[in-house]
Amino acid sequence: MIKLESEKHLSELIKTKDSILYFTAGWCPDCVVIEPILPQIEGEFPDYTFIKVDRDQFINVCQEYNVFGIPSFIAFKNGKESGRLVSKERKTEEEIMQFLKKLPE
Repeated sequence: MIKLESEKHLSELIKTKDSILYFTAGWCPDCVVIEPILPQIEGEFPDYTFIKVDRDQFINVCQEYNVFGIPSFIAFKNGKESGRLVSKERKTEEEIMQFLKKLPE
């Protein structure tokens, strides 16, 4: 998983790679619960680049994409948003997998 370094970095990644943005924060207990399963999930979807977006560091990015709850996921394909799993609710491994499996190919 790539840790987002700047908004410009995000723009470049989205334009050049099919991406999954993972919105998180260090203080988020629901994020901590899913962190251990993310490498496995990432391994099952090698066509996507997973990008960790720290909500506190990139609040402007969260506002731009209407992400007001974490953990949340937004998918980009060919530079355009192709799906979102955005809410303040805890996500299970099954929910994340179902979201990713339903993304357009």
